[in-house]
Amino acid sequence: MAYYRKWVYSFGLFLLILSLSLSIAFSAKALQYNRKLAKRPNTPAASYHFVLIPEEMDNDYWRLVEKGARAAEKKLPVSIEYNGPEQADIETHLKKIDMAIASKVDGIITQGLNESQFTPLINKAIAKGIPVITIDTDAPNSQRIAYIGTDNYLSGYLAGQALIKGTHGQAVVGIITGRFDAEHQKLRVQGFRDAVKQAPGIRIAAVEESNITRIEAAEKASKILHEHPDVTAFYGTSALDAIGIAQVVEEIDDKSFYIIGFDTLPETLDLLKRGKIQATVVQTPYEMGYKSVKLMLDIIKGKRVSTVNHTETKVIGKEDLPLQEATVEWSVPAP
Repeated sequence: MAYYRKWVYSFGLFLLILSLSLSIAFSAKALQYNRKLAKRPNTPAASYHFVLIPEEMDNDYWRLVEKGARAAEKKLPVSIEYNGPEQADIETHLKKIDMAIASKVDGIITQGLNESQFTPLINKAIAKGIPVITIDTDAPNSQRIAYIGTDNYLSGYLAGQALIKGTHGQAVVGIITGRFDAEHQKLRVQGFRDAVKQAPGIRIAAVEESNITRIEAAEKASKILHEHPDVTAFYGTSALDAIGIAQVVEEIDDKSFYIIGFDTLPETLDLLKRGKIQATVVQTPYEMGYKSVKLMLDIIKGKRVSTVNHTETKVIGKEDLPLQEATVEWSVPAP
């Protein structure tokens, strides 16, 4: 009996010591966490949870969109979740939207890449009381509250006008587009087509799909040159297309090609500086990210907003680089 009592006493003492140790450890961690919070800069308390769903998570263009959204997050009472496909994939993108709806987030910022597939999910979110803003690519026939981003038809039209000027209205053109099923890519191609119709000396020989990778852009440029050896110019409609095209043209060491691309990734600007491409269409992804967050907050607060919010679009050449390099991240006024 004495042995039993001794055993019970020892076990109880062990539990007491264990409980005290865990309590001390927890208190230390809590103190450490509070100290970390105290070191953070003053930011508004996050009252709303928005999710930004990009076409591709680690794409340089979408990282600039995210950077703009993060800048807004620091100034507004919101938390931003950046969550999309690792690589461009519509099915995964759609699943991410559905997951955001199921999570009952306060707002969804995403593309309308393919209206027939994206519209039902956008409408589902709206039906559940979750506002949706389309960014970069619109879904005008859905119930989305607003669109913010490039006028994609206009951007293609401006690219066509630049090519007419740069080739003096004489060219056989190969087009590399990101994806055939993406609405913004379709608009960029259509705008270009409509612009070059004004120049009888310009003919479009082929349109190929890069799947938004520089490797496939290079492969498709090679394919076009093999099947259409009379091609003298290229137009790339997504950020990596001109980079892949320039690689192929550089390999064949032909300096007579006119290449116009899209966006201002550092590599694109370097190619422009070195004369490997002649022009690129400028978008403002940082501005899109920043303003999309502010726009969503205005919607949540019941403010009246514009349905369509176009950001700046223009075409630049080598001569525009000093100014452009100074404004890759566009300044946005504080809210």
